[in-house]
Formats: sequence, structure tokens, C-alpha cells
Amino acid sequence: MSSNYQDPVELEKIRHSAEHVLTQAMLRLFPGKFVMAMGPATADGFYFDFEPLSGFKVNDSDFTAIEAEMAKIIKEDLPISQEFITSQQARQLFSDNQYKAEWIDQIESRGEKISVYRTGNDFVDLCAGPHVSSTGKIKAFKLLSIAGAYWHGDAKNKMLTRIYGTAFQTVDQLKQYLENIEEAQKRDHRKLGKDLDLFSIDESVGPGLILWHPKLSIVREEIELYWRREHRRRGYQYVYTPHLGQSNLWQTSGHLQTFKDGLFPPMSMKSKDEHEDTTYFVKPMSCPFHIRIYQSRPRSYRELPLRWCELGSVYRYEESGVLHGMLRVRGFTQDDAHIICREDQFVEEVNRILDFALDMNKAFGFEHLNVYLSLRDPKNQDKYIGEEKIWQLAENTLEDILQKRQIDYKKDIGGAKFYGPAIDLKAVDGMGREWQGTTIQLDMNEPLRFNMKYIGADGQEHTPIMLHRTLLGSMERFVGTLIEHYAGAFPLWLAPTQVVIIPISEKQIAYARQVEQLLLAKDVRVEVDDRSETMQNKIRNATAQKIPYMLIVGNREAESGSVSVRQRDGQDLGQMDSNEFTSKIGQQIASKSVNLLK
Repeated sequence: MSSNYQDPVELEKIRHSAEHVLTQAMLRLFPGKFVMAMGPATADGFYFDFEPLSGFKVNDSDFTAIEAEMAKIIKEDLPISQEFITSQQARQLFSDNQYKAEWIDQIESRGEKISVYRTGNDFVDLCAGPHVSSTGKIKAFKLLSIAGAYWHGDAKNKMLTRIYGTAFQTVDQLKQYLENIEEAQKRDHRKLGKDLDLFSIDESVGPGLILWHPKLSIVREEIELYWRREHRRRGYQYVYTPHLGQSNLWQTSGHLQTFKDGLFPPMSMKSKDEHEDTTYFVKPMSCPFHIRIYQSRPRSYRELPLRWCELGSVYRYEESGVLHGMLRVRGFTQDDAHIICREDQFVEEVNRILDFALDMNKAFGFEHLNVYLSLRDPKNQDKYIGEEKIWQLAENTLEDILQKRQIDYKKDIGGAKFYGPAIDLKAVDGMGREWQGTTIQLDMNEPLRFNMKYIGADGQEHTPIMLHRTLLGSMERFVGTLIEHYAGAFPLWLAPTQVVIIPISEKQIAYARQVEQLLLAKDVRVEVDDRSETMQNKIRNATAQKIPYMLIVGNREAESGSVSVRQRDGQDLGQMDSNEFTSKIGQQIASKSVNLLK
């Protein structure tokens, strides 16, 4: 077995146990200074939430002392054992802890047994497990950060303090993880967005609302041009819809019942020619508008399938605690599409979308995609609309498509939208991280709710099937993903500035301008750095700005009509005829290659 192998069950036990050790260490170091709340294992480690008392504060400068106490507890190799107790015993044991009392109420409401875990003789916590048998089993751990967190993630509740940490089965695994974190920090799109002047978020405008700066707007423009061209080639038609709609629209769609928490507050208004108040909501999705376009006139089976796409801005009220740069926002533009088709067409249409999605992701350098079949959560049926038989048909159909294409997939129980199941493709970046992108949602409910019809070959009315589909997801999240995937060094065809020309002295500025015009004529995005700086400073600046190519021009280049080509990765391609370089870079841009010239 290699040292990098990670048993997921054992890893969860180690991380959950490490959280208990963290809590125990905190109680030893700061007795009576805080109230325990909760602390689970997570996909990346663990965290511990607590309520500080009487002005008590902890910050990351305390981590050294806390980790030392944790190491001491681990060295003591204290036994960790489970014990089942009665409700009365639990309430007595945690009589001074309101958070534990709430958990006890929830456990009782579910009819479950109440379990505690004891570590040695001086620590006990309400917990269902699992855990390792003793603290000595924890071989590698690290505290990572500290932050505020609302109880249950609800801003209406009290703000607690949260300490994040991680643990692994071996020291080597922990070391690799910490190196990945360091690399992820370098790639953080929020940092790069500031360093490269790409975007900003202004609190006076509003949290979760992105201001696209000129450079990143170029990236978005190139993506949208490619997106539009490819959609036309594949039989899609563009539509445009408003940013808001009346409440009855969202009532019919089901959003007011199942998506209410995600809606911005309604706007009520009364105009002079209206007898009653009218209530509007800014749109969280575009599908009801596309449905109303469909219903603007009678439809025939001969028209189907209809493939309508829209780069539509939508708005969803996300809690402030989950907002994260461009990756989790309140206003965003979806690369949205709806395919309205007959029952005998939708399997082919799903396959067409899958082919489109694979091609689209490949164009942006995402060769590896993880596929998920998003299904209902049987324990939370109130979350969904529609009849059971329709859901079963929709879920079985999508799974059958994946199986026939021999696509490896995982089931995501609870990942379905309120109106139907989905196939989700998550892009895997250079660091192995997943990013939500393509989603294909089979909807057999909305057509019924809106009473959508078409006249079939038999002259009778039939209900169509609708597919909801995004390929990139949202422009904000996708571009934020690209920034991190490429660490800000966009492929040539997307780079805001593709070439910078660097004259060695003022004498070569006139020649640099000639080369600039040559490149501009081929639609290359080019700049001349004619500042009174040294050549080396200009090269360092262009490299820091991650500009793909630097063309150095001195007397030799000006006399021979050439350029000295340098890449942002430091590779020197040597001298090249200016026309030859222009031809090569034009070909590279047209091919949308993610690699630079060799």
C-alpha cells in the first residue's frame, strides 16, 4: 500500500477524533472561557465552533500553544469510548450548554439513541461518532485558520468562533495537503483579481455583486463570442428576457414555494392605470420566461425540438456568510438554455448536450470531468414538486443514458433541483479540485404546471418535455474558476493583453509602433511599453501581469525587421521575423490552444 493511500472511513474517524482532541485541549488551556457548540469532520478536515465568554478571544497566534496541548493529549494515548445514555442523563450532563440542549431535542425528535464519547477521564461530548480507539491513533494534524460562523449558518443566530483544522493518516499526506493549500492561496482568484486588476466587489454597490474591470471584461467577451458561435452551429436560437417578473409567474413555476429563501424581497407597486397592487420579483432563473415565449402562439410537433439559449443575468439572495469572491455571488449571468422537445426526442437531446459540454470544457482546458447523477433525497420529499411516477421516469431515463454511454458517474442523493433530476459535470482543475459547471436537468414537471402543449401528428394536444441546461454555469463562477485553474495566466486566446512590445531604448519606439500595427491588423491584443524604465523592469512587469508574449526590439531587430520573442514562463524563443511571428500567433489564437509556442 502506498503512503498516499487514504481510507475514507478511517480518515473520517481520525478527523472527527482530532476535533475532539482540539476541544479537549481548549478546555485544558482556557477552562470556563467558552461554551462548546459543535465540531464535525469535513471533506477537508474538521472544525470546532464555540461561544467565547466575557470578552475571551482566540486568534491564530494561539495555535502554537493549542497544537502543543493537542500533541500532549495524543501522546497520552487516551482511550476514546462510546456510551449510550438516556435523555435525562444527557440533559444533566450538558445542563449549562444551550447548544447541546438543542442537539438533544433534535436527536429525540428523530427517535434516535443519545450517544456520547469520552476521551480519557476529563472530556466528554455529545456525539454519534465515528472515532478511533485512542488519541494515539492520530498521527498528523494541523490547525489552519480561525473565523466567525453563525450557529447553524443562519445570520439570525449568534455569531460563534470557528477553528478549522485538518488531519491525515500519515505525515506525508499532511505535508502534501499543506503544500496544496499554499498553491491554492497563490491561485486564489480574489488575490489575483486584485493583483492583475481584473475585478472588484464594492460594499457600496453590494456584497456578492461583481464589478468587471476592463481586462477581465475582455476575457468574458471572448468566452461569450465563442459561446454564441458554437450555439449557432449546434442549432440554438438566442432569446432575451426581462430581469424581473410578476409574482404569479413564480407562483406557477414553484419558486415561491420551494425557492423562497433564495429570492430577493418582492417589489410592490401601483401605477395610475392599475387598480390593484402588482408584486414583482427579480428573476432567480430564466425558465419561466422561456416557457412564456413558447406559449406566445400555438406550437406544432414539426417545430420541435426548440433550442433557446440566453446569457441571462439572475439574482439569488445568498447568505453573506457563504459569499466567496466570484465563486458564490448574488447576481450572475448564466449561460442558460432550454430545449423543448417531444418524448421521442429528449434522449437524443441529452446526448447532444453531453457532446456539446465535453467539447466546450475541452476548449477551456478542462480535460477531466467528474460526472454526477443528481437525484432526490427521499428523506426530504417536501423539497420537490411533481408526481412520483414522473420523477421515477426522469431519474431512470438519465441514469440509462449515462449507462449506455458507459460514462462513470456517482449518485448525488439530494442534488436534484426541485423540478427534476440532473446530470452534473464538474471540471477538475490542475490541483485536482472540482468546480461545478455543466448541468443537464430533465424537467417533466414545469411543462405540466404551465400547461404547455403542442399539436402532435395525430392532431391532438400533447405535453412537451423540457431540458434545462447550462454548460459553463455562471460567467462569474466560471471565470473565477479559470483564474484559479490557470493561476491568472490565461491561454493566449483569452489573455486580456496577448503581446507586449518592449523597445530597448527610445530609438526603437517607432519600430515598435510598426510591429504593433502589424499585430493590430490581425486582431491581436498588443501594447507597447514605452515607459522610461529599464528593459529588465519592463520584462518583470509583463511577466507579473502574465502577458503571454514579450517582443524585445533593439537596433538589431529594427534593422532586420524582426523581434526577439520571450514567453511569460521565461522561455526565450530567440529572434523571429515579425511577419512570421504575426502569422504564428494568429494561428495559435485561432486554434484556441492552451499551450504557448514551442
